[in-house]
Amino acid sequence: MDLGLAGKCIIVTGASRGIGLSIAESCAKEGARVAICGRSQSSLDAAAEQLNTHGGKVVALTCDVSDPAALDDFLKAAQQALGGLDGLVNNPSGFGHRDDEESWRINLDVDLLGVVRGTRFAARVMNSGGSIVNMSSTSGIGASSNIAYGAAKAAVIQATQSYALKLAGKRIRVNAIAPGSIEFPDGIWDKRRQHEPESYHRTLAKIPFGRMGRPEEIGRTAAFLLSDAASWITGQTIAVDGGQNL
Repeated sequence: MDLGLAGKCIIVTGASRGIGLSIAESCAKEGARVAICGRSQSSLDAAAEQLNTHGGKVVALTCDVSDPAALDDFLKAAQQALGGLDGLVNNPSGFGHRDDEESWRINLDVDLLGVVRGTRFAARVMNSGGSIVNMSSTSGIGASSNIAYGAAKAAVIQATQSYALKLAGKRIRVNAIAPGSIEFPDGIWDKRRQHEPESYHRTLAKIPFGRMGRPEEIGRTAAFLLSDAASWITGQTIAVDGGQNL
């Protein structure tokens, strides 16, 4: 499907693997110029090699999204290297697992403030018609056993709505995606399948479609929201979860 992303400049944070990489690849397949970041140089090198197969401009730089100065430096460098900014996907993930001070700090500083800082940057430099996509989670839609993570992702949904309203006058759209349980090699659900099979199958049994999601299913949704095909969509959170949230 031609989404009209050819030549567009798109930045995806936290994109060295999994969902972030699939989002970047979905955009690259559509002909977009993409910039990605991650904390591991080796993972970034592998991701860049994969993205380069689609023939477009690829920028891959290390960055710790929890560090405000490092994130700002990455965004500035990525925008300059790409030659502009048409779309931003805020995909940070600290994923603190516990209900303790450290997990709350990680989730708020990475999952929430990583989105806020990226959005503020895009709002300053993005031209009319730009699109921002924030990664939330179905854990942020209702009660979650992972309390700190769910609360941070719920805040992402609220921030998405508020920024959508704030930036509508500049014709910048802001939306969110709430993935359900997504499985990919060495990801959390792949690890649980191998090491905590009871937890894995308990979650699997709650998904009406009878399977875990795939990263590319999130990637295609993000590419759509970044494109002019979604030109009348803003302030929305789309659950991509095979009915899991139901």
